[in-house]
Amino acid sequence: MGGRVTIYTIGHGSRSKEAFLNLLRNHGIKVLADVRRWPTSKTEHFKRERLKEWLSEAGIEYVWLGDSLGGYRAGGYEAYTQTERFKEGLMALVELTKRGRVCIMCLEVGPSGCHRRFIAEKLVSMGCDVVHIISEKKWIRVGQP
Repeated sequence: MGGRVTIYTIGHGSRSKEAFLNLLRNHGIKVLADVRRWPTSKTEHFKRERLKEWLSEAGIEYVWLGDSLGGYRAGGYEAYTQTERFKEGLMALVELTKRGRVCIMCLEVGPSGCHRRFIAEKLVSMGCDVVHIISEKKWIRVGQP
């Protein structure tokens, strides 16, 4: 991997479409990688097809990586991170950075209660920086010094 790569993470929670889009724009996100295993939501605008549609209208590419990076794995997600399928998904995620600034998305706003934390740990171990977007005024940067 050439150069230092930064990948962002975000949880959609119960945010409005406008608030979510503002967070992405404020961080210069060009590609949203959905890492929900099942990309649906009780909130209409976060269902896969609707999300893809309005992100495209806003100039943000939508990519679903839930097949390789989605949560809820037999044996637990931490064990799943050792599999080839996970590693392939991680490489596909890093490859997306060639298209612009990337943010992975799941449901939970805080990364500590979400499988994004395991993805972030692996990215950091590969030499990437990770920024967890929590709110308009709060984000957490993790990475190697």
